[in-house]
Amino acid sequence: MRQRSFRRQPRWMLWFQPWSYLDWLLLAAVILLTGLGAIAIGSIQLQQGLRDWPQHLGTGVLGLIFTFALARWPYDRLLPFHWVTYLLTNLALVVVLIIGTGASEVGAQSWIPIAGFNVQPSEFAKVGIIITQAALLQQQPADRLSSILRVFAVTIVPLGLILLQPDLGTALVFGAITLGMLYWANANGGWIILLVSPLVSAILFSLPLPFHLSLVVWLLWTVGMGLVGWFSLPFRFLGAFASVVLNLVSAGLGQLLWSLLKDYQKDRLTLFLDPDKDPLGGGYHLIQSRIAIGAGGLWGRGLHEGTQTQLGFIPEQHTDFIFSAIGEEFGLIGGLVVIFLFWLICFRLVVIANNAKDDFGSLLAIGMFSMIVFQVFINVGMTIGLTPVTGIPLPWISYGRSSLLTNFIALGLVESVANFRPRQRY
Repeated sequence: MRQRSFRRQPRWMLWFQPWSYLDWLLLAAVILLTGLGAIAIGSIQLQQGLRDWPQHLGTGVLGLIFTFALARWPYDRLLPFHWVTYLLTNLALVVVLIIGTGASEVGAQSWIPIAGFNVQPSEFAKVGIIITQAALLQQQPADRLSSILRVFAVTIVPLGLILLQPDLGTALVFGAITLGMLYWANANGGWIILLVSPLVSAILFSLPLPFHLSLVVWLLWTVGMGLVGWFSLPFRFLGAFASVVLNLVSAGLGQLLWSLLKDYQKDRLTLFLDPDKDPLGGGYHLIQSRIAIGAGGLWGRGLHEGTQTQLGFIPEQHTDFIFSAIGEEFGLIGGLVVIFLFWLICFRLVVIANNAKDDFGSLLAIGMFSMIVFQVFINVGMTIGLTPVTGIPLPWISYGRSSLLTNFIALGLVESVANFRPRQRY
């Protein structure tokens, strides 16, 4: 029988062999979004004489290098060092409170100047908390209440440090990451609801409604949480009582925390409901963003042709409100392309999570999935008036070197999960 002969692989193919099993579709979608972000940033700053788009591309190239390096490195080697990652994350957040700089007009203190660059530790902390939570849930499954409380406890410290900066947007991202990873780890749905209930209770008690109506809604919610505690917690009566007390206390704490917020933060959280209340102040960004997106129509005005974008009607449009520039210059079609690319990224992340060789890798992918989904939903939603303005960037598109590098580092870890997943042999 004649033996089949195989051609020798070219040398350039051998060079790519360590990355043979990467999710190239995921990587391609990220590269396209980064390129689109550079185009949008360049268009926004065309009339301002600023040139941040080369820095965006340069940071993207550096991020790709990190991605390929991490993808070649076995991700499970992080598992024994998750406490080191957690300590370094908190240390960086403490340092930023001591020597950090920021925007004086809003009182934010989120950056550390290093070698001429401003580094934002709270962005990198997202990856740190994903690694920590994934390791904890790998060691102790989420089907026990003690495991959920353990995850919640390690999240409180960096969350509190970020709120002290203050950086409300990033703090909300931490909450989304935690809930997404707990859900994927098969945590009891009732327990997750009870964890979120204090925040919901505080919001319901503070709704801009007549006091008696707000009180009725809040009381109904509190009673409902008592029933959830009765049916989901192992100690029924005590669980129901604790759930009710927790929601009662959170309503008062919500009022206290609201009084501690700065005026610009209050405006961001309330004016999205009716921006015309302050059209020249807190509602200005949202009104101009809506005008820009509406003016784009189906196909857009064309690159460099958007009047709202080119005339600078939207301050800092290249960061938080960059989707409005895409909507104006590329229209509904351009916006849908961006949404499709994000959908593709999230779909591939779920596929990688399902095919991971262990729970740690699966949870890393879901942590990134939760981070991206929440940021995209809030960022796109705030440009069209569906969500509050919280300063959350649009991943890979908004200008921000710390945010961009964070997303590429998270991508590298997930690509490592894909690269080292088990193979089927035939």
